[in-house]
Amino acid sequence: MQLRLYVLIVLVIVIPVAAMVFGPRLRGRLSPDELYSGGTSYPASELLFQYQPTQSDFKGLPQITNVQITDFDQDGKNDLLVCDSLGSQVLLLKRSADGNWDESTLIADVAAPAHATVVDIDEDGDNDLIVSVLGNIMPDDGVIGRVELFENQEGAFQRHVILDEVRRIADVQCGDFDGDEDLDLAVAVFGYSRGNVLWLENVGGFQFRDHELLSGPGTIHVPVGDYDQDGDLDIAAIVTQDEEELWGLENLGDGKFRRRRLWMTINPDLGGAGLVRNDLDQDGDLDLILPAGDNLEDFDAYPQPYHGCYWFENQGNWEFEPHRIADLGGTYAAAVDDMNGDGNLDVVLVSLTNNWLEPNNASIVWLENDGQENFTTWQIDDAPLHLVTVDTGDLDEDGFPDIAAGSLNVRRPHRHLGRISTWLNQGEANR
Repeated sequence: MQLRLYVLIVLVIVIPVAAMVFGPRLRGRLSPDELYSGGTSYPASELLFQYQPTQSDFKGLPQITNVQITDFDQDGKNDLLVCDSLGSQVLLLKRSADGNWDESTLIADVAAPAHATVVDIDEDGDNDLIVSVLGNIMPDDGVIGRVELFENQEGAFQRHVILDEVRRIADVQCGDFDGDEDLDLAVAVFGYSRGNVLWLENVGGFQFRDHELLSGPGTIHVPVGDYDQDGDLDIAAIVTQDEEELWGLENLGDGKFRRRRLWMTINPDLGGAGLVRNDLDQDGDLDLILPAGDNLEDFDAYPQPYHGCYWFENQGNWEFEPHRIADLGGTYAAAVDDMNGDGNLDVVLVSLTNNWLEPNNASIVWLENDGQENFTTWQIDDAPLHLVTVDTGDLDEDGFPDIAAGSLNVRRPHRHLGRISTWLNQGEANR
């Protein structure tokens, strides 16, 4: 009887307490000081940015899920490609000569689009769209997800449903995985308590055959690249719902893959929020950047000491060394660019759940790289709040990378609202 009582105490009290204490410790050479420090506000950026919303009036609480800077219509000027969950649509925003933004609907009637992938899937010279359809912005384990391909036919779009009867889809990326010289797809099935990673084999005629690579709920992003530099395309994946794990799916050729778990943490609340592929240290191989700060499962989402941004440095042979490069509370998305023109790659971060009770806390920051991958955090702005997506690119044709971001308002406070926002890089220091 006493033994059963001791076992019960261990299960109910000791293990949960130990997980809370030691859970945030990540595998790798990270010191306790790095792990248990959190940030909410930072020194004002010495690089000047001009805030410019794309519109000043909008109805409802914005639910923008993705913003990309891309020349979608191939006219030589960058546009904003936007997924709007509230409006169930994919939008195109073009900057006019007077600096204002003209918004049009590219795709209507898509249930909670998470991401729109730009690709010429049929190789006819124009940009098609592949939309990752969540089906519901809120947690849901129903079979409501879809992958929808929109074939560009001289500016009109024909819908092809290429994957159906699956759980919520968070991301789709393209690559020729089987070496047959057509484009296949990597798919992140987020679901809720059930999900997986698939690759869809292109069999022609807008038809695809699905293959499961990994089973795990909460798969957010599946960036494609040659991570092991062997000449073919691999897939990386961040799985966050049941466990917090970083996976590499090594392409073995002929449509076969090997699963490699690159990293994990026993902290179930780390809040991995995405995954960005980039050669951050410019050493010739692809690294991974992980924004961490998604804690919307908590009743009161609040910054945690382990939130921030983690750079996984590619060491070769499928070894990735983690470095914590920022401690921004509630970090939700990251973008990489040379923001100040010094030749080094910097990182832009946005926050969904910083401590918004304090009016000066950061909603968007940039991390200045000194060339040795030491990063200084500079605050760009403290509004709008609830930013979940960010991208960089030249919007005003002055040669400097600007910033675009989108807001997802599902939690209080409902103030300092934004929908689709831009910050124009002035290319000069504030001295």
